[in-house]
Amino acid sequence: MLRQTAACLVALSALALPARAQVPVSHCIAIADATPGVQFLHKAGFRDPLPDYTVRISYLTHSAFLIQSPGGVGAITDYPGHVGSADYLPDVVTMNHAHSSHFTNFPDPGIPHVLRGWSETYGAPADHLIEVGDMLVRNVSTDIRAGSGGVEENGNSIFVFEVGGLCIGHLGHLHHEPNDEQYAAIGRLDVVMVPVDGGMTLDTASMVRVVERMKSSIVLPMHWFSGASLNWFLNEVSSDFDVQLHDTREIEVSLRSLPERPTIMVLRPEPLRD
Repeated sequence: MLRQTAACLVALSALALPARAQVPVSHCIAIADATPGVQFLHKAGFRDPLPDYTVRISYLTHSAFLIQSPGGVGAITDYPGHVGSADYLPDVVTMNHAHSSHFTNFPDPGIPHVLRGWSETYGAPADHLIEVGDMLVRNVSTDIRAGSGGVEENGNSIFVFEVGGLCIGHLGHLHHEPNDEQYAAIGRLDVVMVPVDGGMTLDTASMVRVVERMKSSIVLPMHWFSGASLNWFLNEVSSDFDVQLHDTREIEVSLRSLPERPTIMVLRPEPLRD
């Protein structure tokens, strides 16, 4: 039934928008339901090849993660310009400009796809929907606080990476709870990276509400400056979540290996080194 529903949605989209027939279609929006799983995880080096339908996620620093596809595509989130000493260029970088640690004005010109989470036209939403090999990347714009105490409309983006059958979201420098329209645009997220600083982005109680509403199978905390802010978040999350502390920066995950219960996995940030 779910496959039939998805097929109908895709067919209707094609009829309604013939001029965009070649535009990639998001399966994370089309079918926003959870996928059951059994077991997961193992350590790996970031240059190791991946099995089919398996994605590697490495926590590099602050809010930068490296997402690698089974086809060898690499994307780095909230790219600050330097993520370690390894001689490595990703295929895609995404950035947000709430703070300088989330973007660079001088990305390496060898990076094929540089996706800014804000528009060059102040207040206008960024609009990204690209396929790079076996990875689809798109964004959902949100507002951020402006330096004057006001609001910069559409100054942040939640980026979604659809790869290996998984829907992986990065909340960026989120300053407000998404509204219903934004939640619908985000769709299903099997894995979500969540800032848990407790105030520079969202306060802890609000971020907990976001995480509980998203119902992602795996939650990866990021943007924490001390054990205290991380612990505030972990202590406030409901008992519906398991919590796992890992001594590595990397996990490998697939649809089949998603945990049966929603699980918060605390990874150790570590820059890329050969």
